Amino acid sequence: MLTPQRLSELYRQACEIELQAFKPGNVSIYSEGHGMTVRDFRISAEASAQPLCNPAYSLGEKIFYAVKATREVAGCNTNLGIILLCAPLIEAVFCMKAEATFRHALIHVLESTTISDADWAFKAIALAAPGGLGKSGEQDVHQTPTVTLTQAMSFASGWDRIALQYINNYKDIFDFAVLRYNVWLSQWKDQNWPAVFVYAELLSRFPDSHIERKHGKKYTEHVALRMQQFLNEFSHTANLTLIKQRLYNLDAEFKSIGVNPGTTADMTVATVLSALIEEQLLQ
Repeated sequence: MLTPQRLSELYRQACEIELQAFKPGNVSIYSEGHGMTVRDFRISAEASAQPLCNPAYSLGEKIFYAVKATREVAGCNTNLGIILLCAPLIEAVFCMKAEATFRHALIHVLESTTISDADWAFKAIALAAPGGLGKSGEQDVHQTPTVTLTQAMSFASGWDRIALQYINNYKDIFDFAVLRYNVWLSQWKDQNWPAVFVYAELLSRFPDSHIERKHGKKYTEHVALRMQQFLNEFSHTANLTLIKQRLYNLDAEFKSIGVNPGTTADMTVATVLSALIEEQLLQ
């Protein structure tokens, strides 16, 4: 069993790896933007780690108090998606039984969410105040929920990829992204560049909810195509000079039109955290 302290370390490590990864259109050590800095994300990871990894908190409480802690230090919504994705992963570790796998424990967590979890999560989303998120025809985060957290996520799953993970048992993470991340790890010595390529693969494969909330489907195909071109050109080279130059160009292009693949960045954090947890559990 991983201790809360060790889980906190792994969570902060996953957040840092994602920041070290050059993700075009998003915030990284190579390029800030969208009114946010690398420091904003680092202090957010540090502040949210303790409540997320507090075994005394329920899933919903983990989400709310992590968002609250972030808001107090960063003053803006830096990591709501990260928290929503990582909280069930961390809760799954606490719920693991000797005979269960990490994935089975996660499925149990998702199948066992409560109305109380939804209430805490709704309060967290309202506090984070993300643009265009939190309302659907069935449930509104500014009202008291009448369904469990997973049921609430099902209402948003058609247009929000983070909500979809609650419904499909993190299929995108475990059946695709973690597998691809481990493949990239075998090619690169550090963990940051595998995160870059997983981000690119996710973005080439799945529409980014954050982009589509702001722009509709205007840039969906264009972004996917640009990421596929990047992968086709650089998936078999280790020339960092050429790779970085292309990423700088893509980053400038995306930011010039206001494109921020924030959901894909959040999915990247969840992918790295899942891989780190699975690695630890095998030891």
